Amino acid sequence: MAKVSLRPITPENLDECISLKVADHQKGFVAPNIYSLAEASVSPTYHPLGIYDADAHYRASPAMVGFIMYTLSNARGFILRLMVDEKFQRKGYGRAAMIEVIRRLKLHPEVERIATSHDRKNEAAARLYESLGFVDWKHESRTDDSGERYLILQEDSA
Repeated sequence: MAKVSLRPITPENLDECISLKVADHQKGFVAPNIYSLAEASVSPTYHPLGIYDADAHYRASPAMVGFIMYTLSNARGFILRLMVDEKFQRKGYGRAAMIEVIRRLKLHPEVERIATSHDRKNEAAARLYESLGFVDWKHESRTDDSGERYLILQEDSA
């Protein structure tokens, strides 16, 4: 399995984060990183992180392979974004990043539940999240059918 390190987005790696791209058929599934970073700049509870290959630490400047962002609020850790650049997909980086964020969220004593969401048409995300122990969740603030599927991590998972 891939090993990752998660690092804050800083002025030094901002351009690299913005330049990450998903495959064309995935573009409707995740907001562009620049949009996510704009959201984080006005939402102090949002935590945007670059995903790096932990085994590439020996390089002077390892490449960012993806982006993940989560928020902490209302006793819940919510994983808002996960994207892996198209050049690095299918190598386990997304799974490893999710496992690391779940680990970090569990370290916060105020976090009682961990949740995420994905576009209902995004079958790859569905498989990943389900394999990590996420199950369907009737999200209380959503009454419309926005096309978004909300998931919550089962208590004994990950």
